[in-house]
Amino acid sequence: MSATARKTAPMPQDILARKGGVPLVSLTAYTTPMAEMMDGICDFVLVGDSVGMVLHGLPSTVGVTMDMMIMHGKAVRRGLSASMLVMDMPFGSYEESTEQAFRNAAILMAETNAGAVKLEGGVGMADTINFLVSRGIPVMAHIGLTPQSINTLGGYKVQGRGEEAAALIADAKAVAEAGAFAVVLEKVPAVLADQITQEVAIPTIGIGASVNCDGQILVVDDMLGLFTAFKAKFVKRFAHLGEDARGAIEAYAQEVQARSFPASEHTFAADAPKASK
Repeated sequence: MSATARKTAPMPQDILARKGGVPLVSLTAYTTPMAEMMDGICDFVLVGDSVGMVLHGLPSTVGVTMDMMIMHGKAVRRGLSASMLVMDMPFGSYEESTEQAFRNAAILMAETNAGAVKLEGGVGMADTINFLVSRGIPVMAHIGLTPQSINTLGGYKVQGRGEEAAALIADAKAVAEAGAFAVVLEKVPAVLADQITQEVAIPTIGIGASVNCDGQILVVDDMLGLFTAFKAKFVKRFAHLGEDARGAIEAYAQEVQARSFPASEHTFAADAPKASK
């Protein structure tokens, strides 16, 4: 069945069952209109903490708050009926303890009616993932380049090269064994992503990884050409809406200054005078 024919949203176990099958399709979304456009086409839609950079002009995802995630999660929820909603847990909302992670994950799911949460980290987050899953919160893991950790990673660098490969494989196996139903692989060498995909029993979702991952995800504003502050190598522009929007704004300004907009068809006539008796 094609994605566009789907009428109901998949559950985490449905995503897990797609391991080795038709590739999973995912994008980020932060607003209701964007969610409506991808509903039923994407298997799951992620409200990513990338919202901080894409919509709020932050220099990284570190400054994103729970309140921001809840607000955008509610907006995206209103636009979805046939795609599963996944919520990113923002920096500082889950690292302190398993109890803190459960409390905030429960808030995110209750406020947004999400199907799952996503958190960053491998071996170090395995206990947290297990704690959440055992208490009824489905978890999607995220390893490789973890944007919330760029200050310790030294920037947006490829992860898993050379001797680092073994550690990344260990991360993937740890999150799978802890109960994650899928794992995002970000900015990982293709050959390593292929190995991880073969060695773990849960779907791998690539972003700057390999075409052989079990699915793919991109930031929607990147792939539409709306967010152009920088372009990662792994981003393909499927449209150039940012350029189109700039051109439209310039055309609008020119017509306003030339007094050709609004034209008569954009204005309203006065009511016809009533006949005197």
